[in-house]
Amino acid sequence: MAKLNAGLKVCNLMVLLEVVILVSGHQFHTRQQLMYAAENRALQGFAYATKTLRSRVICARECSMDERCKSFNFNDCNKMCELNLATRREHPEDFNATQGSAYFDADEDTPLYSLTDSSFNRSKSCKMLLDAGYCSNGIYTIYPEGFGNGSLRVYCDMETDGGGWIVFQRRQDGSVDFYRNWAEYQSGFGDLSGEFWLGNDNLVTLTSDDSSGTWELRVDLEDWENNTAWAKYSDFQISPGEYNLNIGQYDASSTAGDSLGYHRGRPFSTKDSGSNCAHVFTGAWWFYGCFISHLNGPYHPFGSVQFSTGVQWVTWKGYYYSLKTCSMKMRELRP
Repeated sequence: MAKLNAGLKVCNLMVLLEVVILVSGHQFHTRQQLMYAAENRALQGFAYATKTLRSRVICARECSMDERCKSFNFNDCNKMCELNLATRREHPEDFNATQGSAYFDADEDTPLYSLTDSSFNRSKSCKMLLDAGYCSNGIYTIYPEGFGNGSLRVYCDMETDGGGWIVFQRRQDGSVDFYRNWAEYQSGFGDLSGEFWLGNDNLVTLTSDDSSGTWELRVDLEDWENNTAWAKYSDFQISPGEYNLNIGQYDASSTAGDSLGYHRGRPFSTKDSGSNCAHVFTGAWWFYGCFISHLNGPYHPFGSVQFSTGVQWVTWKGYYYSLKTCSMKMRELRP
């Protein structure tokens, strides 16, 4: 029976590991050592054991309990633990940059070899970041075509449906007013860590990049009883000018129903762009006399509302229900 007594020292990114073996009621301390980390590195070609484990600490335990283990690699995305027969000092030519991986050994100089995220090539999308080893939801900087030498800050969903999604709309608590004018929807508003609209000009530029192939659209919904549903569409694109909504086929495996197909091809409209629907229903959307979905409507707590009022996806909850949360996101499908 083994008992793990481990801790992480954040400043040095090291694992302090002690394994205590209980034999016939007596304690025997096997090995106690500091394991230092080099982020975004891996020693390649010397693994004698590969295991899928929950954390770095458990991987460190496996290494500490095996006298053959001199170092280990741990990938935070796929949770892969590799126990090595050698160290980076012994084989510096095999100590390589590997995004998302961390290398550990007992050498206190090892953290000096860590690589920052800026050491890697600039990614054009959340999907490319995911493929490069970034696996946590959060705010990232991407460098898409069409932005010149500029960049775009986005929120990446790295977990839903395989990950790699650029989130361009989110409602979750009513903290941001979505009854905005044309210019505000054009440039975007809100907080990427909370409620926001990424901006119609940004959506045009992103979806006009032919080198990224086509884009798919996913809509995630949640009601006030914590039930969830989703809808997915192929061939998502926003046209320049009136920001028309272009979407392809509805994914029949979706659970929310098709409330967006009705709006296919329609121009975007706001309270100052001449749309009576935007005025009546105090929002902004691809209205078409007026809607079957309206995720930019006014936020109403607790679900039940008057007819056609609120954050709505009619094929799931009807016209008398305002959703608790929703998000719209896009991911490229490479040709």
